[in-house]
Amino acid sequence: MKSAKKMGIKTVAIYSDADSNAMHVAMADEAYRVVCFSMIYTADLVICLNFDFKGPPPTNQSYLVIPNILEAIKNTGAQAVHPGYGFLSENAHFVKILEDNGVTFIGPNTNAMAMMGDKIQSKIIAKEANVSTIPGFNGVCENAEQATLIARDIGYPVMVKASAGGGGKGMRIAYNDNEVKDAFRLSAAEAKSSFGDDRLLVEKFIEDPRHIEIQIIGDQFGNVFYLPERECSIQRRNQKVIEEAPSVHINEETRRAMGEQAISLAKSVGYFSAGTCEFLVDPKRNFYFLEMNTRLQVEHPITEYITGLDLVECMIRVAAGEKLPFDQTELAKPKGWAFESRVYAEDPEKYLPSIGRLSKYIEPKGGNEIRCDSGVREGSEISMYYDPMICKLCTYGETREIARNRMSDALDNYVIKGVTHNIPLLHDVINHPRFAEGRLSTKFLAEEYPDGFKGHQLSDTDLLDLVSVAGYIFARRDVRNRTWVAGGGNIASNIPKPVSWDLWISTQNWVEPKNVVVKDEGNGNYEITVDGKSNIVNSNWIIETPIVKANIGDTTKTVQFLESRPLGFVLQFHGTKVYDLQVKTKLQYKLSKHMIEKPKIDLSSVILSPMPGTLVSVSVKDGQTVAEGQEVAIVEAMKMQNVLRAPRVGKIRKVYASQGQSVQADEGVSSQSKPNTQIKTIWISHISVSLR
Repeated sequence: MKSAKKMGIKTVAIYSDADSNAMHVAMADEAYRVVCFSMIYTADLVICLNFDFKGPPPTNQSYLVIPNILEAIKNTGAQAVHPGYGFLSENAHFVKILEDNGVTFIGPNTNAMAMMGDKIQSKIIAKEANVSTIPGFNGVCENAEQATLIARDIGYPVMVKASAGGGGKGMRIAYNDNEVKDAFRLSAAEAKSSFGDDRLLVEKFIEDPRHIEIQIIGDQFGNVFYLPERECSIQRRNQKVIEEAPSVHINEETRRAMGEQAISLAKSVGYFSAGTCEFLVDPKRNFYFLEMNTRLQVEHPITEYITGLDLVECMIRVAAGEKLPFDQTELAKPKGWAFESRVYAEDPEKYLPSIGRLSKYIEPKGGNEIRCDSGVREGSEISMYYDPMICKLCTYGETREIARNRMSDALDNYVIKGVTHNIPLLHDVINHPRFAEGRLSTKFLAEEYPDGFKGHQLSDTDLLDLVSVAGYIFARRDVRNRTWVAGGGNIASNIPKPVSWDLWISTQNWVEPKNVVVKDEGNGNYEITVDGKSNIVNSNWIIETPIVKANIGDTTKTVQFLESRPLGFVLQFHGTKVYDLQVKTKLQYKLSKHMIEKPKIDLSSVILSPMPGTLVSVSVKDGQTVAEGQEVAIVEAMKMQNVLRAPRVGKIRKVYASQGQSVQADEGVSSQSKPNTQIKTIWISHISVSLR
């Protein structure tokens, strides 16, 4: 929509009842109530945008139903469709129907999309075009048994992945026969749910690679150009998390070779519009064609940053029959550096989605050097039915280090409340020494966080800075609380303001609380003493606002004040929330020693759903004995299949659930006891499966 407005194209948003308050509706010049699509038009051209994260659930009843889109086009007089990067953006059948109805598709033609959008067909074509490819089976795997035989022939490890679509959906790495069978079943289900196509292929998995992709753009006159590469090696569950452009690993010679192969491949099928050729690149800069995405990529903004192009505008002009006026030599030269962090509503420790309402949402500001591409605003609902991405946060700089530091600062100033989010992980990776050095691979997260991400580990200096800011916040709020007269809103002039505080502050990092002494030195300066070490803290913080920029000595620290608690605060520092930061006065600390701790509930015999979603299947029956690690159920959330397994040997007492039911996060799926013992069934909402 922003590109359309810049081109002087009037916009019309089409929406469903579920999206009547959606951001794209507010952005448009007009709005049309129907299924959730958005259109822009001029006197000669109308464009319908299908937003991939909006609309009524589930996807196979909304975004994958082509007649719904055709009805919206007919009712609004749309003459062209831009699919964004959503569900039908790589569906050649959809493009063919549009062409048959005289509607322009802003993307490649049917033939090129059919050949290159299919991963199996594209590999065959790539080989014929002398493009370096990954060893694998050039065909569709009919069943798990065939996939296993193919995997044995190729040699483990292998990648089982969907032939259609992208975005990491329907992809699994397998290291043995059993994992291939599980991967085939789960990948097929994910692919069917996400793309309406459950065909799978098997190929060799390249160890320790970098994920590098080449953006191309072509017109209908046979001109195809390649742009500087993007690196997308920071991934979880085969989905990109952080991207950058260009890559520290790619030199000019390799860039040219990859770009020329991408152009050769595109020209072999008559490709035009925007597209992306993805490659795996080994440490010696040998590269292998992975797949081609026949659509606009999620990470396209960082390419726009380093080229100065508006790729959406280019696509619109190509669809309108214009010739691209570029010079390949100049286009291949990156101008500066850019990063993209995908901000997701998910638990960064388990990579599991989170749902809820954005009760507080403030995007970072930074002029042209910071870009937030989001479809949400404060009050928006994050649903279980669609991708959990909140925003594509991008930063630009003349050098990699400048762009990286801007990203770190932007993440510090990004305020999100209401859902769990992955900013702690993004911030930790951006500031990781290995990332700063550019030593990346697709195994980065697995290697640097082998036991999973546990939040930023604060150094002793970090902890002192954090409690210093906590002491400062307490003092500022205490002065406000003591001098505010309820009713009338006047400041009490006859009440003496406190100038010193003797506090005890604790975090999960310390066994015993720290004694923190705060003194108001005047002129906005507060002396904070912790363990005999003193610092002067100064800040222009407006009380109760979320961003606290505190000057501590010679450094400036950004801390988020998310909420107050009866005895402390919820603060966010280095991207990570410190939930149990307790601040007590001397008397409160003395009395708290006499408080009895609340006993913890034993959940060792309970299987809980780790995320909200839909119960796709229950694999156990009443009275069935299960082994440790055996599949109990599958929960689908945000287009990903998640297997719940028995934590130990046990026996199913009673199955209360059925396929298709909804579960919430931490909702009981089953309870389990040791063999030959019996426990009561734990009833939690819809599902309860007892083991004995």
